[in-house]
Amino acid sequence: QVRLVESGGGLVQPGGSLKLSCIASGGDFGSKVMGWYRQAPGEERDLVATIGPQGGTYYRDLMKGRVTISRDDAKNTVYLQMNNLHTGDTAVYYCKMGTTVSIVSGPHYWGQGTQVTVSS
Repeated sequence: QVRLVESGGGLVQPGGSLKLSCIASGGDFGSKVMGWYRQAPGEERDLVATIGPQGGTYYRDLMKGRVTISRDDAKNTVYLQMNNLHTGDTAVYYCKMGTTVSIVSGPHYWGQGTQVTVSS
């Protein structure tokens, strides 16, 4: 059984930074594409970034240039470093485990999410 647990969210001022973590148990983490999504109230869940098993990364324009996704396979953990946060970045951020080749199709798993609030 796969379990994903996010942490690192919280309240930050505009212009601030946060680093989110997602620890996976089960699911052969090192072989899977991992991703971070976010969902603001009343909006759809949007892809922020992905990282493949070989370390290749992809960033949506949503937060491109302000976020860095990384992974530590020895710790079964994927990270999202977020910088220069805006009030519009306020959302619940979710970790997702995809397949060996895709984050958007095939079997997948979600974490429970971590709240990020950007406010002065």
